[in-house]
Amino acid sequence: MDIVGFLKSQFICHLLICYIFIVSGLIINFIQLFTLILWPINKQLFRRINCRLAYCISSQMVMLLEWWSGTHCTLYTDPENYHKYGKENAIVILNHNFEIDFLCGWNFCERFGVLGSAKVLAKKELSYMPVIGWMWYFLEIVFCKRKWDEDRKTVMQKLLNLRDYPENFWFLIHCEGTRFTEQKHQISMQVAEAKGLPKLKYHLLPRTKGFAVTVQCLRNVVSAVYDSTLNFRNNENPTLLGVLNGKKYHADLYMRRIPLEEVPEDEQECSNWLHNLYQEKDAFQEVYYRTGTYPGVPIVPPRRPWTLLNWLFWALLLLYPLFKLLINMINSGSSLTLASFAFVIVMASVGVRWMIGVTEINKGSTYGNNDNKQKRK
Repeated sequence: MDIVGFLKSQFICHLLICYIFIVSGLIINFIQLFTLILWPINKQLFRRINCRLAYCISSQMVMLLEWWSGTHCTLYTDPENYHKYGKENAIVILNHNFEIDFLCGWNFCERFGVLGSAKVLAKKELSYMPVIGWMWYFLEIVFCKRKWDEDRKTVMQKLLNLRDYPENFWFLIHCEGTRFTEQKHQISMQVAEAKGLPKLKYHLLPRTKGFAVTVQCLRNVVSAVYDSTLNFRNNENPTLLGVLNGKKYHADLYMRRIPLEEVPEDEQECSNWLHNLYQEKDAFQEVYYRTGTYPGVPIVPPRRPWTLLNWLFWALLLLYPLFKLLINMINSGSSLTLASFAFVIVMASVGVRWMIGVTEINKGSTYGNNDNKQKRK
């Protein structure tokens, strides 16, 4: 292992990265709080400012993938559609199989210039999470409780609010509702059999109500659906911990652009359309596992420097006072001071492990398991 690789794997480096992320994130959250005074005066200015502030947070995560781990991301798509990416509003349908698939989604948002304004349909619990959850609140992210009778009105209102959004945005949605596991897949296919729906090999049965409402509320605002299917070469099993350790992965994303006019307006027809789409996604995954490639022309979108420059700015701003404080504490020789610092380090390490644990498949949501089985329509 070279010296750079050795340093990337050291826990002290991970602590410093997380320190920069958390402290800078809380500073930005605090600034976002003050932007609320703009909402009744100039809503569009509020939105534009918060897109830039949100970028300062989310781009740090993308920096880890692009620059720290050096993960190689290849896009397979139709070259005729490539120039449209990032220049129009779109609904992006992502598969949900990997611990860092959300990060890869953000990576492609960044490369097409829509990371700061990217939207997601997220579970309500995430809105209470400092830094990212609070950032999402100011980005007008759509949160749901995963109880459709309660969610429908709220989700529709949040989506309708985006109709006059001043920035191009991608609305990222995992229609499967939860990350793929063998247990969830088995239960999902039992539901498919009971409903007379075609079975899937590499995906869970999609939950269609959220997608149908999204299309309904954003029609004539969103230009297309981007059907996106992600996989990793050589059977790689990427993790956030691996990224933090500087491990390089090789991601392949197949993206096809489907004009929104081709998505039916009727809710039942839209549901059938989505089920057919997932049959096609399953076929694309089958081809990938057999051949190691997707249809379309492989393109590597250029990596932009802004994620790295943003991280370096915050690192320079925050590390100097940290090291100065550490030196002063050591020079003081106070046992209480040193014990307090050790306690902070322990708590920080626990925080780092908790943040990583949020992304781990074996600690993921139980949504979709037997005790949470729900009707899928």
